[in-house]
Amino acid sequence: MSSSTAVPGQSPIAETAPQSLCALEPRVPADRLVAEMVPPPRFDSVRFDTYVPDPNQPSQTEAVEVLGSFAAGLGGAHATGSGKSGRGWWRATGGRFGKKTPDASSGPRGVYLDGGYGVGKTHLLASLWHATPAAPSLKAFGTFVELTNLVGALGFQQTVQTLSGHRLLCIDEFELDDPGDTVLVSSLLSRLVEAGVALAATSNTLPGKLGEGRFAAADFLREIQGLSAHFRPLRIDGDDYRHRGLPEAPPPYSDAQVTKAAYAHRGAALDDFPALLDHLARVHPSRYGALTDGITAVCLTGVQPVPDQSTALRLVVLADRLYDREVPVLASGLPFDQLFSDEMLNGGYRKKYFRAISRLTALARDAKGLVEQ
Repeated sequence: MSSSTAVPGQSPIAETAPQSLCALEPRVPADRLVAEMVPPPRFDSVRFDTYVPDPNQPSQTEAVEVLGSFAAGLGGAHATGSGKSGRGWWRATGGRFGKKTPDASSGPRGVYLDGGYGVGKTHLLASLWHATPAAPSLKAFGTFVELTNLVGALGFQQTVQTLSGHRLLCIDEFELDDPGDTVLVSSLLSRLVEAGVALAATSNTLPGKLGEGRFAAADFLREIQGLSAHFRPLRIDGDDYRHRGLPEAPPPYSDAQVTKAAYAHRGAALDDFPALLDHLARVHPSRYGALTDGITAVCLTGVQPVPDQSTALRLVVLADRLYDREVPVLASGLPFDQLFSDEMLNGGYRKKYFRAISRLTALARDAKGLVEQ
């Protein structure tokens, strides 16, 4: 049995070696995937009134008002048929999505938050989930990746049956990376809308532009247009709040500093960065959240540029799960803004990569206190 020694003003000193993410291969049962379709820990306590709009960006204040009306319109009994649930929210917003207020009984029944990384879209989406007057079992929240993984675990028909009784489905980081996802999600959302489920999503890309630069999106125009038809876009402008008015992230530490910190803090994981990237290829992205269960800090040595796009996309998912769970990241090697090549940062997935840089930089800032000064 291990023990630890408390040092005044510091975290407990671990007497056993830190964990390694590379040694973990979690298995996630389907019922856990369903049960965890709630806002992640970072967004468990957020509300509309805790969102701090940038005074220079009126679209942020407007978004809070629109989403508040949307949530209020989702009260009452669950309804079926397109346009019947939350029929009052569109008029309540004064038709801000277009030139005039259409008949609330027709048209899109979902709201689509479009904006750059770090403008608070996930905060607003989670606030919408919390504000919707329904029991947690009647509303679902998950990333696009988690939604497609749920279909893989349950099967299409069972997923439709599981989610059809919900009043609201919130989809964070809505992105189309391949034709298979495009057809799958188009069919799924159509079935859910028919069942009376209201939709809300966030993305860095307008719905009609999904898939561009990633696959032959023109060949799937019907599916993409079908997806777009479920939503009214709401643009949110602004700078990355994660770094607004905050000091720069600390530069990378030495291998010795990172290793010492990992041994000094209970629950920390210590991994060589290239080895971790290799390990991620053997773990399904749907399990990356479970990979971090019980981990209080991730300590990485030898950070270097990711070698290819597939590896980079897996790292993006891990960065999202670490950020959701507020796990600080302490690293040696190159700074996180040098993870991705210029070609990657100018390609079809550039917005994902910039989001990962933003989130990892924020977590590096959080990890500063792990190193003895």
